[in-house]
Amino acid sequence: MKISKKRVVLFLLFIFPLICFLLLSTGQNNFTKLPIITKNILDISIIDSTKTFKNNISIVCFLGSDIDKSKAGLFNLNEKIYKKFIEYKRFQIIAIYPKGKAKEVQELKKEIGLFTDMVKWNFIEGSNEDIIALYSSFNTGDSLSNLSSFKAFLVDKNKSLRGRTKEEKLFGYNMRSVSELNAKLKDDVKVLYYEYYAAFKDKNKNKANRKEVGL
Repeated sequence: MKISKKRVVLFLLFIFPLICFLLLSTGQNNFTKLPIITKNILDISIIDSTKTFKNNISIVCFLGSDIDKSKAGLFNLNEKIYKKFIEYKRFQIIAIYPKGKAKEVQELKKEIGLFTDMVKWNFIEGSNEDIIALYSSFNTGDSLSNLSSFKAFLVDKNKSLRGRTKEEKLFGYNMRSVSELNAKLKDDVKVLYYEYYAAFKDKNKNKANRKEVGL
């Protein structure tokens, strides 16, 4: 029996994509997980005992001694990342600055807060030694410049630094580049959330299977 051209087109346009979707949605771990770049980094609690990376998805940035130089990057981060994920559970931004810069940071917070709910922004003051120790634990191969970095870093709930490994390792995301925040960091945060969602779903599925067999 000959298959009409119309049926072939119908299959390619509707049936084939549906089959692909079903295969992907029913399989386990069929998506690409976000690579772990550095395991077991120091926790932010070494600087502020009331804060932690554990069980959170954190964007970490280092403001340095010249707060004005960090403003543009933080405004980009606020618009392109923070506002997109403010409703997500366990999401936070950690902005670290050295002692003696509290006044400048307060002004920065006011500027960002004019059109933003700051509930998940955390500005943390630390000693030079603690800031350097925390950053060094990321093992990026780079050093801070005046205690600052133009990059934002993605830390998962197990205190591991996440990024990309294709072509060359991506330890952090350029806050000065709107395109990089949009095309890479935003997507990577979504992948990380989906990774946890898929793991949670698999865990519940395994529990249900054990109940069925009486375990």
